[in-house]
Amino acid sequence: MTTSAIRTLQTSYTLTQQPAGHRTSYCTLQWRRGQLLVKSAGKLQQPYLPAVENHQLLVNCLQHSPINLVTVDPKIGENWVRFWADACEEAHKPMFLCGSSENFLFKQNSQPWGWLVRLIDWFVALVMLLLLSPTMLLLLLLLQISSPEALVSREWYVGERGKLFRAIKFSITTKRSITPLGRWMCRYGLDNLPHLLNMLRGEMGFIGSRCWKLEAAVKSSFERELQLNQLPVMTNAWPVQAESNLIINNP
Repeated sequence: MTTSAIRTLQTSYTLTQQPAGHRTSYCTLQWRRGQLLVKSAGKLQQPYLPAVENHQLLVNCLQHSPINLVTVDPKIGENWVRFWADACEEAHKPMFLCGSSENFLFKQNSQPWGWLVRLIDWFVALVMLLLLSPTMLLLLLLLQISSPEALVSREWYVGERGKLFRAIKFSITTKRSITPLGRWMCRYGLDNLPHLLNMLRGEMGFIGSRCWKLEAAVKSSFERELQLNQLPVMTNAWPVQAESNLIINNP
């Protein structure tokens, strides 16, 4: 079963007809030089693959396949993007959110001094982590006393070139609601102090905005797609009038 499932991850499918009662998948898989492209279904259809809707099956397929990285189209929706992100994380496969070259969310920092910016980010994050480590330990102790559930949470963020990563922060909520301590920490931004660990890994930075929350990135991608598909709007009437007069006066 695993072998046949792996084989499906290495092939693109195009079907003109499907048997009655056949389930239609939410996405289309394409294999391209060690990269798995997960696109929205659209007109391109493929046989129903249980692995694309079952977490453990997908993890097994990714683990036993020669896939180097996975690129997911945000058009499949935020929930399915999270589904693939969780599976790729468990299978230890890097995942990227694809987007148009015009979308600033997916551009890489190509400035000639980009390496210097990253070096500064790393150094500042290291110094701040050393200075604030007593405060962070105290906050962990207070969280343990006030709400002995998960002390930290890991949220999906989208960084440079659309790469997904887990951002670490203090957990300030419980199953019921936000705790008084969490409300105070959120007010002063103390819940984001663990982001310093992500900065040390080069996933986040102080200079420039190189990461977005997953839901914000998916929403922005949809809005960008709508803007690109919309007809341009003429906000002022005088250019149209001037062009009309030019045509009339010069038949």
